[in-house]
Amino acid sequence: MKRTEPSAEEQIAAIVASAAKQPLLDAAFEIWCRRYRLDSIEGRPTDEEVRIYRTLTPQQMDEKYRYGRDHAHEGPMFGYLKRAHPRANDDAIRQAIITAVKFEDATFTHFNWDGDFWDCVVRAVARAAAQYPDFLETTYRDARNNVAYYRK
Repeated sequence: MKRTEPSAEEQIAAIVASAAKQPLLDAAFEIWCRRYRLDSIEGRPTDEEVRIYRTLTPQQMDEKYRYGRDHAHEGPMFGYLKRAHPRANDDAIRQAIITAVKFEDATFTHFNWDGDFWDCVVRAVARAAAQYPDFLETTYRDARNNVAYYRK
């Protein structure tokens, strides 16, 4: 029996359905952490965007990266989260995205590899959790895995 890969829409629907099982804030963090996969499924960046990115200086790349994070609530994230929580108020959705991005930023800001790697990851997320105490414990677990993956 031949296995077929799920369609792009089915893959996106599975990510959205997973996020829909969680409270709004935690759903925002889940979708934010899966943004690169969602972008890939949706065909972002385009070949033209990749060509342009390759011409940017490191400073321009930093500015573009920061702009994307600062305005995440205005882009595709909003639509994904609205699909996951269709009854949520638009302002609440925007705020959840902003908070999720800031929480992730805090986890990376607090990471300092000084000692056992996993202990450093746990400390970083614990410090960020103290700033952002409204997530579920499963989200803090996911945040630890996220930091470990990107800081390895």
